[in-house]
Amino acid sequence: METISSPNNPRIKNIEKLSTKARERKEQGLFVIEGAREMSLAIAGQYTFDSVFLCPEIFEKTDYPEVLKAIPASILYEVAETVFQKIAYRENSDGIIALAKPKKHTLADLHLPENPFVIVLEAVEKPGNLGAILRTADAAKADAVIVCDPLTDIYNPNVIRSGVGCVFTVPVAIGFNQEVQDFLKQKQIQTFAAELTAAEWYQQTDFTAASAIIMGTEADGLTDFWLKNADKRIKIPMRGVIDSLNVSVSTAIITFEAMRQRGFKSARDGI
Repeated sequence: METISSPNNPRIKNIEKLSTKARERKEQGLFVIEGAREMSLAIAGQYTFDSVFLCPEIFEKTDYPEVLKAIPASILYEVAETVFQKIAYRENSDGIIALAKPKKHTLADLHLPENPFVIVLEAVEKPGNLGAILRTADAAKADAVIVCDPLTDIYNPNVIRSGVGCVFTVPVAIGFNQEVQDFLKQKQIQTFAAELTAAEWYQQTDFTAASAIIMGTEADGLTDFWLKNADKRIKIPMRGVIDSLNVSVSTAIITFEAMRQRGFKSARDGI
């Protein structure tokens, strides 16, 4: 195993580029995964690793030591602790970072079950919001998250970090508004646009049939495209002075109402 002891090593410099620049991730076809738990989810999701960087002094404290069994020795590099601290981008890192190859996320690659529940996001503003929504989608066992913005970088390190690796567990597709609407119509999925001035309350809406909730940004909401083309508009009661919620919070509220209606129980309930 090669040992890297200098922060000026080209591989270390490249990790820093990939961590901070979407252009580099796109051009190289690589992204950064930090953490053994996140790596274990990527392995289960059949992602391909290009290289893995290990700091033994930190990794010995991890709760996921078994992840190393899946890493070929030929792509494993040992990194000095001082160097690893330079490339780690999260607190309480457990001493392992991987470079992995992204997957395609086209609508054609999305395979939905009968009677699906789908979360559609228009123009996600912040990686942290997208990560939080992916975490909600995983917890609720939503069938897919569709992002209506081809420029969205779902492999931004902050998406992976805030979503605790749920980008690897939730089916994700990316497309333009029109092609997403066409896809949902083809699948006979009813669409519900979340909007402040809607007439129907979300808790009075029937989500038991094939459904997709359409969520916009807290700053601007949804564009006219979805407000005009969605089957229904729904809203969340707002009793305070502020008239909007963070989009990840709004998504969670509506998603778990849909799961309640569908008789959702968690794996811990024996389901």
